[in-house]
Amino acid sequence: MVDPALARERLIARLQVMAGASMISFSAVFVKLAHVGPTTAGFYRVLFGGLVLVALVLIKGEPLWAGWRFFLTSILCGLMFALDLGFWHRSIHYIGPGLATLLSNFQVFFLGAFGILVFKEKLTWRLGLAIPLSMTGLYLVAGLNWHRLGKDYHWGVVFSLITAVCYAVYILVLRWSRAHVRRLPVEAGLAIISFTTAGILGLFSVLTGESLAIPDGQTWAALIGYGLFGQVFGWVFISKGLPRTASSQVGLFLLIQPTLAFIWDLLFFSRPTTAVEALGACLALGAIYLGVTR
Repeated sequence: MVDPALARERLIARLQVMAGASMISFSAVFVKLAHVGPTTAGFYRVLFGGLVLVALVLIKGEPLWAGWRFFLTSILCGLMFALDLGFWHRSIHYIGPGLATLLSNFQVFFLGAFGILVFKEKLTWRLGLAIPLSMTGLYLVAGLNWHRLGKDYHWGVVFSLITAVCYAVYILVLRWSRAHVRRLPVEAGLAIISFTTAGILGLFSVLTGESLAIPDGQTWAALIGYGLFGQVFGWVFISKGLPRTASSQVGLFLLIQPTLAFIWDLLFFSRPTTAVEALGACLALGAIYLGVTR
C-alpha cells in the first residue's frame, strides 16, 4: 500500500512539472505579440527574469557567488543561450510559434548524438527509432511543400534547427557547471546566466543596430510575461518537481511544452495546417518523447 503522504508528494511534483511546461509553452506567443526585434525580445526575457530571480535569492538569504569557475562557465552558457534565443526568435517570426518550438526541441537528438560520439554511450532502441521518426515528421510538417515556400520559411526551419544545436550545447555546459558547483542554488545559478545572457544580447543589439526601446503597452506586457513565465516560474516549477517525478513520466510531461505551443499557434494566430502536417507534428512529438525517455 502506498503511503498517502508520499502519494500526495508525488502528485504535487507531477503537477509542478506540468505547470512549468505549460507556462513555458507561452514563450513563443509572447515573442510573437511583442513589437520588438528578436534580439530585444531575448534581452528583456533574461533581464526581467534575472531581476526576479535575484529578488528570490535575496529573500531566501542564499548566496549569489560560487567562484570564478562557475562565473566563467556561465559566460559560455550565456553565449550559447543568447544564440539560442536569437535564432529561435527569428524562426518564430518566419514560421510561427508552433513549428519553431517543435523543431527547437530536436535538441534531444543532438544531445543523444553527442553522448554516443563523445561519451561512447550505447545507442538505445528508443533513440534509434526516434531519429528516423523525427526525420519523417519533419518532412511531413515542413518538407512536402519546401520548393513552393519562400526563403523566409526556409530560413525559419534552418534557424530552428540551429536553435536546437545551441540549446544542446547550453545544456551540456550547464550540466558540467552544476556538477562542479553543487553549493549554488538553482535560482542563483540561473540568475547569473540570465544576466550574462542579457549582457551578450545587449552587445549584439549595439553591433546590429537593433533598438532596445519598448514601443507600447502590449509589448511591455508581453515582455514582462515572457520574462516571468519563460525564464523564472516555468523553470522553477520544473526544477522543483523533477527530482520527485518518475523518470518514465518526465518525458511525457515535458512534451506538454511543444504540444501546447503548436496548439497556441493554431488558436491565437490561425496557423494553416493540413492533415498531413498535423500527422508530421504528431510523429515529431512522438520522436521527441522517445528521445527524452529512458
